[in-house]
Amino acid sequence: MPLKLTTYYHGKDIPDLPGNNTFHSKELFQIYEATPGYSPLLIVATEDGRPVARLLAAIRKAKKWLPSCLAKQCVVYGEGEFLEKSSQIDKADSLPAIREREEEVFGEMLEHLTQEASRSCVLIEFRNLNNSMFGYRVFRANDYFPVNWLRVHNSLHSMKNTEDRFSPSRIRQIKKGLKNGAKVEEAHTVEEIHDFSRMLHKVYSSRIRRYFPANDFFHHMNNILIKGQQAKIFVVKYKEKIIGGSVCIYSGDDAYLWFSGGMKKTYALQYPGVLAVWKALEDARQRGFRHMEFMDVGLPFRKHGYRDFVLRFGGKQSSTRRWFRVNWNWLNKLLIKFHV
Repeated sequence: MPLKLTTYYHGKDIPDLPGNNTFHSKELFQIYEATPGYSPLLIVATEDGRPVARLLAAIRKAKKWLPSCLAKQCVVYGEGEFLEKSSQIDKADSLPAIREREEEVFGEMLEHLTQEASRSCVLIEFRNLNNSMFGYRVFRANDYFPVNWLRVHNSLHSMKNTEDRFSPSRIRQIKKGLKNGAKVEEAHTVEEIHDFSRMLHKVYSSRIRRYFPANDFFHHMNNILIKGQQAKIFVVKYKEKIIGGSVCIYSGDDAYLWFSGGMKKTYALQYPGVLAVWKALEDARQRGFRHMEFMDVGLPFRKHGYRDFVLRFGGKQSSTRRWFRVNWNWLNKLLIKFHV
């Protein structure tokens, strides 16, 4: 039976689907959909009426001052989620045969996504692939190119204490921060989440300079993912003022630190950035997650302050790939339009 691909542009149209990958879930789609600057799309592959895979992509407007075709980028986390249960797979199939089947399904979804996103985006990017070699052939066939990247993760399943692999200086900073009056807790109220997002936006704008979503993103995350135990926001407070925090998203057996930061210059003695990461790691270990991955730790051939910072929590560094596709047609049209 041939594979059927269905694209969803509105959360209300998405049926209930199996699976536990939060990065390709209906819930994350709804958060993107409700946040200004995002236009998500979900591709669902079915076979004989049965869902076999899904792929969530977020089209976002990165810079307001750029022309719309240059400002829009499409970002995908991972290779999607394959929904076939072990009982639905022929027991005679070997692991390579199953992987080949997944790459075949992924190839069709990738081609479909590329056609959809290329209508409005100048760049399509795949991040956080579990296997850097997965889909190599189909990425190349659809004009994507790889860029070597780094990832950092902490193993949590083999530890009695979260601090077992921390550097001595990191442990001293945690103790000092708490002794000097800082406290860390989960954010629950609308006011806390609003103050947290405003604080973190300033931190990212001044130092980190990565893309940061509109404040509504965290408000909707609280209403959808946090209430469903699929995410948490931690805040660091000093004299009831939020001076740091972190955002974790949970998928399967793993936790992912999506955003974190603190007002380290103004509140140096409280170490807000350190406490925000420590609390996220401690909570993930207590809840039984196997790993914590720090998202977006930079390129391997240049220094990256955030990567150096998180490595002192005892994480391991490994190489991976990100795949990019540039829509040269948009660029050529602009060059012609402006007679460049």
